[in-house]
Amino acid sequence: MVALAKKIFVTGDPGVGKTTLVSKVVFELKSLGYVVGGVLTRDVREKGVRVGFEILSLHDNVRGVLASIKFRGGPKIGKYYVNLNDLKNIFASSILHAVNFSDIIVCDEVGPMELMSPEVRRAIEVMLSCPKPVLGSVHKRMKDPIIERISNSPEIKVYEITFENRNVLPKTIVEELVSSFKSV
Repeated sequence: MVALAKKIFVTGDPGVGKTTLVSKVVFELKSLGYVVGGVLTRDVREKGVRVGFEILSLHDNVRGVLASIKFRGGPKIGKYYVNLNDLKNIFASSILHAVNFSDIIVCDEVGPMELMSPEVRRAIEVMLSCPKPVLGSVHKRMKDPIIERISNSPEIKVYEITFENRNVLPKTIVEELVSSFKSV
């Protein structure tokens, strides 16, 4: 019998609902009594137009700017400027906090903006190497050694979210993560 995946990532086209799915799973896991740590990223919109992305730390609800069209001073990806300071102080530190203090680690998302930060890259490597269950989302098309590791590791399960499966995947993922605790 093959052991169930303890590290699960979702991928899919932009706008398909990766963060929404991860958020639903986080809510369900917390309602079951698990300590869930790490980070979520969310769109920031003004008058219906996306102007950036925020970081939300799951253990203390601290919010920060991941990237914004208004922020200046960081590297630029598309029309967004990446906030390396908040990536280091909120994103990376929340992942490392979760490695030490949570039952399940959440990393939404592993993508081009997040991987601009050397501290985030190191935190993700630590997270992938630790024995705790992980739930994350990963950019679909980016070429990077960390994304290649996630996509190609036999120890990591990657689900592709589509409009057709996005409503049933949260239940499947919750069941797999909870089952991984029972098989220990």
